[in-house]
Amino acid sequence: MRENWSRREFLGRSAALGAGFLAWESGPSLAAAAGPNESFVAGAMGLGRGLDIIKSALEIPGLKIAYVCDVDEERVSRAAAIVKEKQPTAGVTDFRRILDDRSVDVIFIATCNHWHAPATILACAAGKHVYVEKPGSHNPRESAMMVAAAKKHGRVVQMGNQRRSWPGMIEGIEKLRAGAIGAVRFARCWYTNQRPSIGRGKPAPVPKTLDYSLWQGPAPERPYKDNLIHYNWHWHWHWGNGELGNNGVHALDVARWGLGVDAPRRVTYNGGRYHYDDDQETPDTGTATYDFGKLGISWEHSSCHPRKQEAVGFVTFYGDGGTLAMAGEGYKIHDIAGKEIESKGGSGGEKVHIEDLLACIRSGGRPHSAIEDAQKSTLLCHLGNIAYRTGKTIHFDPEKGEIIGCEEARPLWGREYRTGWEPRV
Repeated sequence: MRENWSRREFLGRSAALGAGFLAWESGPSLAAAAGPNESFVAGAMGLGRGLDIIKSALEIPGLKIAYVCDVDEERVSRAAAIVKEKQPTAGVTDFRRILDDRSVDVIFIATCNHWHAPATILACAAGKHVYVEKPGSHNPRESAMMVAAAKKHGRVVQMGNQRRSWPGMIEGIEKLRAGAIGAVRFARCWYTNQRPSIGRGKPAPVPKTLDYSLWQGPAPERPYKDNLIHYNWHWHWHWGNGELGNNGVHALDVARWGLGVDAPRRVTYNGGRYHYDDDQETPDTGTATYDFGKLGISWEHSSCHPRKQEAVGFVTFYGDGGTLAMAGEGYKIHDIAGKEIESKGGSGGEKVHIEDLLACIRSGGRPHSAIEDAQKSTLLCHLGNIAYRTGKTIHFDPEKGEIIGCEEARPLWGREYRTGWEPRV
């Protein structure tokens, strides 16, 4: 399908897409968009995960959810009914309706991964500030493009790695950096689940309530099958980023935050699709490792076996004087002998993260998870997936922002797009 974008067309091609985005910082400080008591008008795109964001947003005084949007009409109706219990809203199936409304200040993007960066780029070009769910991009080239779009248009763009705004997590990182466990050497990230098989999808008629062409959007067209939407796209490289981009990004972001590192020198991934013989392309079990020189991170996941007997913190930092584990909404500190010496809980959720975004739009400040920093964490996911897909140890040049000496990795740095849907900055 060739869309007529007219003035909504992506603007200009970005230069230097592959290299250097790790060094990019925010552009000039953003002019305050509103006074301290002024309200905001928002739209939400993607009403699966987006419905959670909407429910939190409805608790924030002065934030009006003017639009709820999804390519599935049933989701639109459900979300609109929830919002209308508290305030008026319009339900739409094409997010460009939101971009066309100049009264909209902010758009919440909680779509499938292949839409994250293209929608963010369009929103910035339309003058909207953005809250985009993790991982924020489908591939490293898109990471660079969305950072460039935020900078070019002077927009505040925050990624939905909400732990950056949770008080207990912030305090835990402060304790870590204050020397609570001495010199820190390593961070271990951990995730388990009990996901069932996704089976073998069969060709089927597209549901009447679903605009499958718009769901595909920038991704090259593929036939509809009955086990893809609304969740199993995660496990197909064409649309998703596997468990690394689904849950690994949260843990790796906390680990990178705590260690104070940006880009690794070497990345490996060992694992596979061990549990089921089905349509899933991404691994269900594995370990990714990241070498930063004098510091390291690992991420282990067991997506189809919960490993209940292994009580390991979501992210655990290892120092010369003990460990600091981030679990739940807070942290626990153990000394080198394993004795617990301190613990702290806290609150979580999306509300505090959204409030941080709105405060930065007002002040022109930098949000807790500004897109240029958040995409450094997402890059770890991309590099881990590239290591898995190529079967290679990935060597990375942090200064140039590029993979060294792996031709197999080159096509995985970006992707092909449907004609007329190529993202541009």
